[in-house]
Amino acid sequence: YARGQTGQQLLLGAYQALERQVAAGKVEMHTRHEMLDLIVSDGRARGVVIRDLVTGEIETHVADAVVLATGGYGNVFYLSTNAKGCNTTAIWRAHLRGAYFANPCYTQIHPTCIPVSGDYQSKLTLMSESLRNDGRVWVPLRKGDNRPPGEIPEHERDYYLERMYPSFGNLVPRDIASRAAKNVCDEGRGVGPGGLGVYLDFADAIQRLGREAVEKKYGNLFEMYERITGENPYEVPMRIYPAVHYTMGGLWVDYDLQSTIPGLFVIGEANFSDHGANRLGASALMQGLADGYFVLPATIGDYLADGPFGDVDQDAVDEAVDQVKGKISRLLAVNGNRTADSYHRELGRLMWDYCGMERSEESLRKALERIPELREEFWSNVKVPGDGEGLNQALERAGRVADFFELAELMCIDALHRTESCGGHFRVESQDADGEALRDDENFAYVAAWEHRPDGGPVLHKEALEYEYVTMTQRSYK
Repeated sequence: YARGQTGQQLLLGAYQALERQVAAGKVEMHTRHEMLDLIVSDGRARGVVIRDLVTGEIETHVADAVVLATGGYGNVFYLSTNAKGCNTTAIWRAHLRGAYFANPCYTQIHPTCIPVSGDYQSKLTLMSESLRNDGRVWVPLRKGDNRPPGEIPEHERDYYLERMYPSFGNLVPRDIASRAAKNVCDEGRGVGPGGLGVYLDFADAIQRLGREAVEKKYGNLFEMYERITGENPYEVPMRIYPAVHYTMGGLWVDYDLQSTIPGLFVIGEANFSDHGANRLGASALMQGLADGYFVLPATIGDYLADGPFGDVDQDAVDEAVDQVKGKISRLLAVNGNRTADSYHRELGRLMWDYCGMERSEESLRKALERIPELREEFWSNVKVPGDGEGLNQALERAGRVADFFELAELMCIDALHRTESCGGHFRVESQDADGEALRDDENFAYVAAWEHRPDGGPVLHKEALEYEYVTMTQRSYK
């Protein structure tokens, strides 16, 4: 009903509701600020340490409770559909303060994104998956076939999803479509710059339905695609490629959306909650809206009713501020030769290859060898120009990349321990005779919640998945 703009329309409604409360004087906005630590006093979350991104001033805010609604961490892969400001810093710093991190290796790879064009690119553009309702996905049969798509005859095309999954064709789930696209590109049959793309062709739909009908359905998406790529999808097939889109891991919360730190509530993509191993049950916006509008107002009040909780321990505030200032000073003092972005790009490629939609014990162990080496190099050779007294985007990025290094290691540890395939998380060692994902419900039907212990590394806690009205079954789309 929103012509491929579902997310945008929901956001507009949410923004309007928020601004209404701002105008009513019930919400005070602090824009251009970034949370850099959580204040924990007497075992409860009692505030945050933030940095003014314009002036560089470090500020503190104390309260009876803290709610994190800071989104996901897909940008650990460097290239994703997320805005560049999206990062893991808020939830990661809360994790270091004692909040359990659940299912960190669960990420969603979206199959219909505009492919990367070059190393200069820092973000990918998501195209609505509704395009797969009428578009047909294909690649050349022959490796290295660089002919324009119009010069490749039908008998030399591989409509691989229709071939592999005749019952569902181009409408297979996201993880299957994404992994299949990556596999044909890895075989050397990809199209476009670098061979990192497959065709999404609307020629049949235009012939069957007419251009006017296709334009009515997808006109705004076609226009967006043409503006970005310079190619007219009415005349030549679109090119798409999988990209990291959404994260299903996040801070562990109970049914009241409270983390393992009393007083710290986490909503939307920042928590692991209802997303599911392959996010089949809830979308990012619907999850966030449900948390924010329905669950949290009914639960946080019960917590606050147990107050007041007394004054915040000033020593706890000072210690958190010192932590933030110490990390900033350390980043500024390195004065190395490489930018934070160059390290982030290298980390992202490593994660995509070794802990992406297809993993193996071998690849994950390689990642767990390389990530600490790269992190050590980062802390000895990163270049952060300027100072911390004003606007310094290089400092912002460096702080986020430092957190991404630590998160990436936990993601690989989580993926390594889970020796099963589950939805979009394909383990090479766990597949059936047809090469499809094979779950191990007997041994892995649980949420993996990781506790940070500074002196002993991550500690795993298991929350069993219990189903009262449904039975877990092995899926098949053949």
